[in-house]
Parts: sequence; structure tokens; C-alpha cells
Amino acid sequence: MMKKQNGNATVIAVLCLCAAVLLPGCQKKSGAGAGGLDKTNRVSITVEIFDRGTDGGKSDPTKNEWTKWIKEKVLADENIDVTFVRVPRGDEITALNNLMAAGTPPDVCITYSGELIGNYRDLGGLFDMAPYIEQAMPDLKKFLGPDQALPGRDFIYRNQDKDTGQVTSIPARRMNTAQRNIFIRKDWLDKLGLSVPTTTEEYYTVLKAFKEQDPGKVGKNNVIPFSMSQEVIWGAGNLLNAFIDPALSPRDQWINTVIERNFMLPGYKDGIRFLNKLYNEGLIDHDFPLYKSEDDMLNLLKSGMIGSICGDWDKIYRESLEILTNLQKNVPGALLIPVDPMTSSDGITHKSAYDAAGVNYFIPASSKNPVAAMRYINWLARFENYNFLQIGPEGTVHEVIDGVPKIKAAGGLWIQNSAQNIDYTIIMNGLDLGDPELTARALANAYPWPAEYITNAYTMAMTNAKPGPVIPVALSAAGPVTQTLVDKGTVLVTSSITAKPADFDKVWDTGLKDWLASGAQAVIDERAAKYFEP
Repeated sequence: MMKKQNGNATVIAVLCLCAAVLLPGCQKKSGAGAGGLDKTNRVSITVEIFDRGTDGGKSDPTKNEWTKWIKEKVLADENIDVTFVRVPRGDEITALNNLMAAGTPPDVCITYSGELIGNYRDLGGLFDMAPYIEQAMPDLKKFLGPDQALPGRDFIYRNQDKDTGQVTSIPARRMNTAQRNIFIRKDWLDKLGLSVPTTTEEYYTVLKAFKEQDPGKVGKNNVIPFSMSQEVIWGAGNLLNAFIDPALSPRDQWINTVIERNFMLPGYKDGIRFLNKLYNEGLIDHDFPLYKSEDDMLNLLKSGMIGSICGDWDKIYRESLEILTNLQKNVPGALLIPVDPMTSSDGITHKSAYDAAGVNYFIPASSKNPVAAMRYINWLARFENYNFLQIGPEGTVHEVIDGVPKIKAAGGLWIQNSAQNIDYTIIMNGLDLGDPELTARALANAYPWPAEYITNAYTMAMTNAKPGPVIPVALSAAGPVTQTLVDKGTVLVTSSITAKPADFDKVWDTGLKDWLASGAQAVIDERAAKYFEP
């Protein structure tokens, strides 16, 4: 871990030096600002795009039919040349740090880490979009609309610093806020004569039955009742969060949530203890700490060896992942279904939902054409543009059934590497056809599975689900230590789950103490000092 920390220190030191150079340049960009609002001058920008690998037939994210269409239409509409720059989705923080440190980040960057953006902002490395939003982003402002979490405020200004007025990042709008589901092999339940589990105890009993009776006939030494990657906070999110005290106040929840880690919330340790119990009873894949990404785990799931997982609410139905498709090819008659068994202390299946704010996009201060970059983002907010990127050409990517577009299993350079092409439509996460009823019908049709599969999964994910509190305040403490806390948090969780039961408390308490001393306590202290009732 010390080696990793030293690496972070080096990156931060370079970022500081970079910021010292960038800040004067940022201050000089006034008025039309390098590219500005004038469309008569042809300008060039670079845009970050997530690289999700090529498994499942996914295409090169920088060179396919979608990027070709974007480049041609943006040039025709805005006189802007666009070049896409790939950033690995699984290691976006390190990759962005390296690009920022080298002074070569894309003009349009995206990240799910608000802490990372806070760090760049504090180092003077981000362009202030506030002076140009009304002129350069009218379509985006209209599309995002009012902020439902903060009445009286436009969503485009969600991240505005209330003290300086600066807007150094803008969040995407989530079109639906469903987060995660637990999925289970229904055919295994049927073979054992078991009902769908509806409580934590019933779920535990089912996992034990999977292990002891091997309903899939994969071999008792091979059967894996539950699996996840080392990203446990997501891969077992519904299992863990069910243990959090449901009576916790929004204030205490917000203050004690550190870089989306719930380690300090009352009850969360009990959730980790539950996973420790499962692990030591052979109910969790013993190799999970080795899975840096989900690929290895998903391949085992597709092969028919895993009985249950937790993941994005629609994960098993996404054609880009081909989970259910390949499972049924490998195991005829196999079926995964969503279940909702994790009951909290009050007997309710509490779950997390997403806030309406999704991925954040920002423009580095090093950008030579920052306002042109804003115009590109605004271009994405026009219905004709994001609509095409979401459903593509009829006959190739979608077909129309009863007046509703249905996504087909497109291949080659037309494949959508992410659901509804969210990696390209960075202003939104989820489907929008301009009409809520049509969108709801199309959402169910956006997968190559019966519509009731999708509506059932969505309804289950939203049952008893709510987002965390939103407090619009600029935070700084987490930025410099984000990667350290991510890395140490991973070790804390995996080592605690794999510890012997008698050692669990010692391993968790020692690791948590180190995690707090590595910057988490400073983050909590800052949040406590800056909290206010919005």
C-alpha cells in the first residue's frame, strides 16, 4: 500500500505544479475564450470516452459508426472537429490523474468521482463555465430542467460553488434512478423445491442449499452460491446496505459517507460480518479478491457455476454483456431472476437509489477551446442528436413495434458498448424519447427479452429505495486522498470478509482505524463543519 500512496503523492505533486502553470492561462481566457461562440471558425476539441474492453463483441470506443456519425454531424452543426480519447472505465481516476498531471487531458472529461473534481478545482485545474452557460448551453439548461432535490435551483447549476459562483462541473441527468438488484438462479430454486427468498434468513438458507445440494450439477467443489469482484461495495451493495440503521438521520448519513463508502454508518460493519460468515461457510467465491474487474466473475456466471450475484438493476438483461443469453446457451433451461430478500432491522427491504445527478463532466483549464467544448456538450442536449445516439438507425439498431422503438442485437461497429450509449450521451443516463409514456414503453423494449422481465426488475430495484441526501456545498478534503481511500477501502473490506471469524473484529477495527487516519477522518470533519440544511 505504501508504494501506491507514494504514487498518489507523486501524481498530486505534479498536479500542483500543473495547476500553477494552468491557472494563469485560465485567467487569460475571457470573452469568447479560445473558440468561443463564433461558429465561423473551425475548431478542434478532444472528448473522453470510457473504454469498457471488447468482450462481448464491443467495438473500439474511439472508432465506430457512432463516433463517425458524431464527428460528421458536430462538424456540420457547430464547425467543431471532435477526437475521442479513451479512458479505461475500471481505472478512470488513475487515468485522469495521469492525463491531468501530464497536461494532456481531453477538452471534455467525465468522471463519477466528485471528490476528484473537487481536487482539480482546488488546484486551479478546471475551467469556470459559469460566465458562458446561458449563451453556450441553452439546450442543456432546458433539457436538465429544475433540480428536484433543491427547489428553486436549475439542475445545470447543481455543482455551483455557493461562495464563488463558479461552475467547474455539471452532472448528467439520470432518467431513471434504479440502482441494484440481487439476481438468483430460478432453475436452481425449482430443482430444490425452494421458494423465492423474501427475507435475509431465507436468502442465507437458499445459498446454503445451493452449496450443499449442487442443483446445477457443476460439482460440489465448483458450485459458487454467491460471487462478486473485489469491488464489494457495489458487487454486494444490496446485501451490505440492508444492515445500515434505517433510522439514521440524513445529516448523519451525509456527514459520515466518505467517497461513497458507508463504512462509518451504523450497522454497515454487521453487513461485512454477514459476508464474512458466508465466505467462511463456502457460500462466496473464494477467489473474489482476485477479480479486479467483473469479467472473471461474469464468465463464471455465464458458464452456469454461480447461483446468485448483486449488480446493476438491469445487468443480466443487457445485450452488451450477454449474461442471460450466454448462460442459456451454456445451460439450456437456466434462468436468472431478480429477488428482493435483504430485510433491514425494521423488516423492510431498504435499498439505495441514485440521485438524479449522474456522471459529472468538466473542462480542464488547459483546454485551448473551452467554450467550444461547452458547445459540444450543449449539442448533445438537442433531441435529434441524443435520440439518434440512443436508438440508432431503424432496421440496424432498432425496429419499431406498435409505435415504440425496440433495440435490436446490433453487432459490428453499430454495437452499443454501454446501455443506450450513455458513454456518448454524457448529458444523460438512461433513455429519453421526449414523451414519458413512450419512454416507459420503450425502456421495456430496449432489451431483447420480454417486457415484463424489465418492468419487474425496475419495480423491484425501486421498491423501498431512496437516494442519499443532497447538500450543495463545495468540498475539498477528499480530493487529494481519494485514490488512497479507494485502495485502502478495498483492502479493508476484502481482508475483513476473508478473515477467520475469530479475527474479524480485529481486522475490521484495525483497518478502519488506518483508513480514517489516511484521510477519511479529515473528510468527515470537513463535511460536519460544512453541513447545512438546504
